[in-house]
Amino acid sequence: MASQRLLIGVDVGDVATGIEEAIRTLLKQADVYPSNVASLMIGTTHFINAVVEHDASRLEPVAVLRLAAGDYMKNTPPFIDFPPALTKIQIDGTEIGLIKEADILEQAKIIKAKGLQRVAVVGIYSTFDEKYTQEYQIVCSRDVAGVGILARENAAILNASILRFAKRAINSFKRAMKRLDLKCPLYLTSNSGQLLSSDEATLFPIQIFASGATNSIRGASFLSSAGKNTESRYVVDIGGTTTDIGCLLPSGFPRLASSSTDIGGVRVNFAIPQIESIGLGGGSLVHVPEGADGRFRIGPDSVGQALREKAKCFGGGSLTATDVMVAAGVAKAGTSKPVVLLKTMEAVRKKMKTMIEDLIDRMKTSPEPCSLLLVGGGAFLCPPELVGVATIEIPEHSGAANAVGAAVAEIGEAAELIVDNDQQDTTLVEVKARAIAAAVARDAKEDEVRIIEEDVSGIPYIEVKSKIVVKVVGPVDYARFLNSSEIDVPESSTDEMYDEMKKWEIEDLKTFTEADIDHDTYRPNVDCNRVWHLTETDAYYISIGCYILGCAGGGTPYGSYLELRQILREGGDITIIDIEDLEDGALCGPVAAMGSPAIAIERLGGNMIGEAWEGLQKHLGIKFSGVIAAEIGGSNGFAPLHMSNAYSIPCVDADVMGRAFPAFEMSSLYIGAGDGNINHLLPVCLASGDGTTMTFSTSKDALAVDKVLLISLAAGIAARPCTKTELQNFSIPKSQSLAWRLGRAVVRARSKETIGSVHRDLITEFGGPQAAKKIFEGKIVGVGSTIYKGHSYGKLIIDKLKDYEKESESSESHDTGPQKIEIPFKNENLLVEAFYKNGEKKILTMVPDLIMVLDTLTGEACGVPEYRYGLKIMVMVAAAHPLWISKRGLEIAGPKAFGYDFDFMPCGAYTGVTSVIDEYAPKA
Repeated sequence: MASQRLLIGVDVGDVATGIEEAIRTLLKQADVYPSNVASLMIGTTHFINAVVEHDASRLEPVAVLRLAAGDYMKNTPPFIDFPPALTKIQIDGTEIGLIKEADILEQAKIIKAKGLQRVAVVGIYSTFDEKYTQEYQIVCSRDVAGVGILARENAAILNASILRFAKRAINSFKRAMKRLDLKCPLYLTSNSGQLLSSDEATLFPIQIFASGATNSIRGASFLSSAGKNTESRYVVDIGGTTTDIGCLLPSGFPRLASSSTDIGGVRVNFAIPQIESIGLGGGSLVHVPEGADGRFRIGPDSVGQALREKAKCFGGGSLTATDVMVAAGVAKAGTSKPVVLLKTMEAVRKKMKTMIEDLIDRMKTSPEPCSLLLVGGGAFLCPPELVGVATIEIPEHSGAANAVGAAVAEIGEAAELIVDNDQQDTTLVEVKARAIAAAVARDAKEDEVRIIEEDVSGIPYIEVKSKIVVKVVGPVDYARFLNSSEIDVPESSTDEMYDEMKKWEIEDLKTFTEADIDHDTYRPNVDCNRVWHLTETDAYYISIGCYILGCAGGGTPYGSYLELRQILREGGDITIIDIEDLEDGALCGPVAAMGSPAIAIERLGGNMIGEAWEGLQKHLGIKFSGVIAAEIGGSNGFAPLHMSNAYSIPCVDADVMGRAFPAFEMSSLYIGAGDGNINHLLPVCLASGDGTTMTFSTSKDALAVDKVLLISLAAGIAARPCTKTELQNFSIPKSQSLAWRLGRAVVRARSKETIGSVHRDLITEFGGPQAAKKIFEGKIVGVGSTIYKGHSYGKLIIDKLKDYEKESESSESHDTGPQKIEIPFKNENLLVEAFYKNGEKKILTMVPDLIMVLDTLTGEACGVPEYRYGLKIMVMVAAAHPLWISKRGLEIAGPKAFGYDFDFMPCGAYTGVTSVIDEYAPKA
């Protein structure tokens, strides 16, 4: 069937009327009868605006029914990480616990009594559940987003809250179609660039939240004269206020973000395009320095929406990026040519070029020159040549790329499954067939459905399982709709899109944020008995510090921080004491959680560690009087803090690693076993969190212990308790204090806008230049990783920053330093190898010293899961505690313990940590 496409734009007061007027004008200009229209595709940001604006007239209260066995998720209730204004199945496929019908009925009665009309159902690993399905008249999280229970639950809640508004909006579109005598299907474009039917969009409006950027990328692809491409291209969209970049894959769809994202202050994890943005557009204000040594600044403030009134080329008084380009003769706009000094023009154009090049570099996945598609009304800001860019194309009609992207969208589907490794080949064929059949069922042309993504990957810590993901797309089969009947549209006026009375008020609630605290004057609560009582601010500092001490491993403490914050808000008391303040007969148990990160993001909290703790006490027949972290690095730094509240016992300001390590026996307590007998660390109790515990009493060697521990996909562990004397001699003291100080340093730097020099503050907290240093600043240009025997192995490659890539003058120059470094890792960073201009190679530092990779924009740690090309980072190293550089310590966790054949070379000298308790306890 022949098709015709035209572009039209209108200015009206509301979305539904605008769509109707645009279609009416389009049909008239194209001389097309409504009966010849095969489909109507709409791209809109209307729904996401309701969430971003916290609009009470368009959002509804939601009842959340969470399915979790035992105490899983106990300390992370629904809405735990929503902003205040919006609050008010196992991985191997087995069922964790039975769903009791009586419990569901009881909750349903409560929901009914509260008058709630929207329900979100969330289950642990429900994304892989195909057997224990729930009713589909309510929002099930498995249908909304992917793995990661908190982010998926948040997405389900947002989706449920906007269902009524979405129904009104889409019905108003349908009524507009009816008035135009259109009897074709209505589709809306999704975040991934694929089509949703009007019924699907009504059920899952959250899936079209981020369709705007996707439509621009897809539209640029369609408009490009290059046609289909075998390599990825980058789409740069320059508007009035911002410049956005996304990656156009050879499949014709945008590259999607691989992790969670933020919408209206809510962390979610559904598929949206990976977009990077900067404050550069046609309306960006140009700030000219007064002094000779000053720097030009462009944006992020902008008059983009009022360019015709404010820009100098239109007679206004503001110097904008557009004015500079008009003065330079590059662009034609306005009523006059502004007078701009040649020096200013050159400096501003050079700065804009650097900003765009830097933005492109942040999105690229390799250093090779790339191809660029340039769209948007501000495309004239981009010079014809850019460093790192091979070709630049500005397609015809580039200003309408967004609308074109909606018009060319296709039907997409996906299927995924967790399988045994020996079933990969047969199951892959089955998953492909399932995805294709699902796309055809949604009106894709059967013979034109194509696979755009096929991935078989291992799961960390789970050697016997793999995850298969297949994604397909295909064009709409319009032949099915040639004889479509009239669309079903309710006539009720209560469904009108803009009949929106405010039924629910959103209160302006206040809770802790960085900006609420004066971080220079903040004092932790240490009482006269030298007991440190944690606050939300303390927990926040410690969460940042723990991830820094994780040396890229240990897992993000974010979920653990949320749990601890909730405990504190409910009146919990979490205490920390110094080793020296322990009673002489005290016994303190090391605790941690271990297992696959894939499990951790689904089964937050629970009582795994508590059950292990109680199991070990029962096994030994004694009660422990204190608790200590098995490792301070990563999320396990929070494990003893949870125990402190649960059992009303103090957490000791120490741990037995001083960082994160990948193996159980890499404990400073093991250094005390002069004969190297692993039984010195035993017994250890493991608990699954659902009532199953196992105590491991003896072992032939350390390897046997590690193998047994890796069998558990997720478990809490409690190890042999330590005496006060043992902790004095063989623990890493003041590790909670160090985490607190590192986190405070980062937050202070952010509040003062001195993040560029945060490394100096961190060095001070580690004990000064002799104890820590920054050894490199650069950009990640390569990441290779694999899963082997449950651990993440790989290598990080970082290039030195070029002068134009530096954020500010604080990005130090190292003319005689290395041009590149490589950091191999096994869960945690192992060493730093430097490469110099003259061909020399040198190892700068190695385990057990702490090798930390920090994001230069935030000052926070980058763990292995966050490593990606283009990320600007700084590498720091801190000296290990003297226990670790002893002969026995190096045997356990030195370079030779990780398979290297060279001796340890220290980066400096450990100088100790200032205790928070010593500094802030009331003086007698």
